[in-house]
Amino acid sequence: MERFFKLKENGTKVSTEITAGITTFFAMAYIIFVNPQMLEQTGMPYGAVFLATIIAAVIGTLVMGLFANVPYAQAPGMGLNAFFTFTVCFGLGYSWQQALAMVFLCGVINILITVTKVRKLIIKAIPESLQHAISAGIGVFIAYLGLLNVGIINFDAGIPSLSYFNDPAILLAIIGIIITLVLLILNVKGAIMIGIIATTIIGIPMNVTKLDFDSSIGVAEAFSQLGITFGAAFSKEGLPSLFNDISKLPTVLMTIFAFSLSDTFDTIGTFIGTGRRSGIFDEADERALEEGAGFKSKMDKALFADSIATSIGAIFGTSNTTTFVESAAGIGAGGRTGLTSVVTAALFILSIFLAPIVGIVPDQATAPALIAVGIMMLSSLKEIDWSDLDVAIPTFFASIFMGLSYSISYGIAAGFIFYVIVKLSKGKAKEINPVLWVSTILFILNFIIQAQL
Repeated sequence: MERFFKLKENGTKVSTEITAGITTFFAMAYIIFVNPQMLEQTGMPYGAVFLATIIAAVIGTLVMGLFANVPYAQAPGMGLNAFFTFTVCFGLGYSWQQALAMVFLCGVINILITVTKVRKLIIKAIPESLQHAISAGIGVFIAYLGLLNVGIINFDAGIPSLSYFNDPAILLAIIGIIITLVLLILNVKGAIMIGIIATTIIGIPMNVTKLDFDSSIGVAEAFSQLGITFGAAFSKEGLPSLFNDISKLPTVLMTIFAFSLSDTFDTIGTFIGTGRRSGIFDEADERALEEGAGFKSKMDKALFADSIATSIGAIFGTSNTTTFVESAAGIGAGGRTGLTSVVTAALFILSIFLAPIVGIVPDQATAPALIAVGIMMLSSLKEIDWSDLDVAIPTFFASIFMGLSYSISYGIAAGFIFYVIVKLSKGKAKEINPVLWVSTILFILNFIIQAQL
């Protein structure tokens, strides 16, 4: 195990990696239940999506751990599943089989742009100031995600406000935040995992942690339903039907483009935001970006692992599979190698049979982990010269706006657009990397397409 994962070389040990893997799993386990609830609205069977979600997560995460040896987990992404349901199926009127076909094609495109090094060229083209901003922005995003998940911040009447502390669930979240932060301040090993366990236990007498082990998910029934979604993307109701009506071809292509752009930049943002700061992607990866090498570095392999997961997920019957930003919780707990991912994948497998037990861990127990890691990641803001407006304007949009827009890719998009505006205003258009020009134009085109969809 030491030789395969190179634990000493990465400054970690088995116990730390196991703790990190467990932490990552519980930070993202909600997707097991939320994704089926979301896609079920399109007519897809709940049990089939439940299994497809887990299978996609297991395969994607194992490839990330065993092939790339990095501590990232994958699963069908929130936001992308909402786009699948509400825009593609409800808004545009496509069947869920056709939507799966589009997701599969999106995955193929992601594989092509990864193999041809387009993704690496994008990462290389991002200025250092924006890279720091993206790292901090991921921190803002996941801390904000944690606060929203437990209702500490709410949007009554569309106005953001602080919730009243008269709800046991909110009180438990605050207790969890205090416990987790105090443990981190005291440098207690496994602080984040201990915080999750302690908060879950405290939530039992508060009636927030529900010890209800009844499950509406029948494993045998779920496996029988999987036959409905498995390969449905290639059925006559799926891929072939997408191109029957030539008049709809532009909409089909624009939808696939929207899927792909969001998926690509969500992943790039997560890797830049968490990998560089923690040292997971090191100097060898920097050289690989410069040299355009093959699959010789962890960054190359991680990008490839992410690119194949979407197509695999679509084959089994779920929306875009992507690298989860909640992986930052495991990285914050000390995860540095693929062993973290293998542990997370193993827990996803167990969750097929232990879903009711996994489901008792409330959001109030995992949100403090996201908030704590978000706080730690904000240290990247110190690398930014906020007194220089040329730097401050694009980095603001790439960091703070990322949380406000509730989207990693939209934050990156805004950062790119304002970076270009600043350079054009200064008459320094020649300093803009051609890849950055193309990416910015694609983002603007995507916003126009979204407005039309």
